[in-house]
Amino acid sequence: MEYTHLGPTGLTVSRIVLGCMSFGNGNDQQKWTLDSEGAEPIFRRAVELGITFWDTANVYGRGSSEEVTGEAIRKYTRREDVVLATKVFGEMGPGPGESGLSRRAILEQVDKSLQRLGSDWIDLYQIHRFDPFTPVEETMEALHDVVQAGKVRYIGASSMWAWQFAKLQTAADLGGWTRFVSMQDQYSLAQREEEREMFGLLADQGVGSIPWGPLQAGKMARPWSEQNTARAGDEPEADPKGNPVRLDSDKGIVDAIERIANEKGVSMAQIALAWVLKNPVVDAPIVGATKVHHIEDAVAALDVELSDDDVAALEEHYVSRQPTFF
Repeated sequence: MEYTHLGPTGLTVSRIVLGCMSFGNGNDQQKWTLDSEGAEPIFRRAVELGITFWDTANVYGRGSSEEVTGEAIRKYTRREDVVLATKVFGEMGPGPGESGLSRRAILEQVDKSLQRLGSDWIDLYQIHRFDPFTPVEETMEALHDVVQAGKVRYIGASSMWAWQFAKLQTAADLGGWTRFVSMQDQYSLAQREEEREMFGLLADQGVGSIPWGPLQAGKMARPWSEQNTARAGDEPEADPKGNPVRLDSDKGIVDAIERIANEKGVSMAQIALAWVLKNPVVDAPIVGATKVHHIEDAVAALDVELSDDDVAALEEHYVSRQPTFF
């Protein structure tokens, strides 16, 4: 395992993040979600491989992902050995403090997340999206207050326009409040729109990227002929705003991944992840595993070297598109 510092901080994190959206209990889950028993081999292997950075969210399984993740920390490792990240924003119920980024929502939801996680603190507390209905000053002051209270160590953001992120950071600066140290944005060989503005902003501000969807729900990890199998076949064709999740032109990207993987004798997932890891703004991609070999492939990607010709071939067929899911 390789380790790095998260963004501008001194916090040491593994260069692979264990995404815990795949874990949870109850009926409010995707059909590929694993309960605590099914997730056990993945948590155990993550600990063995040195994956110390674990990411979940309050909205995953309406809290059950946080419960399973917290239980796994107590069973298979120590709280002190894990950098634990969760999120706030998504709807957890009909009440005024159960969604969004108001002061009430942040103060209520951080306590509920801590209870479900069974922890006294959250290492990285992230806003899951931008809230257009709450003043940015209210959000940033509330986040600062949970840091000052010792409930949260660092704060981060996720999936929004670059101007929105800049607006939030500016509010923090003007108010003398805690700044975001990371951005959890969608980034893969088939979704590179963050390169246009967000990555430049992050590099300028010294903020780290911990991308989600580096394999685009497995689409970058299997041949084009197998795109309707496993989890990739369960994913929607468009996001809630109607922006397509994949384009027909993505076949060229997938074919290039397959060819280079065969040449190097590694898996397609390793090639796709190696490309994401190569970007200097990226601290650690988030890998949502449902099988042990998913995290084994992710760790192995750290040792894959891509030549300039490899990179050119992987990027050749990319077509501009709208960002999705925000």
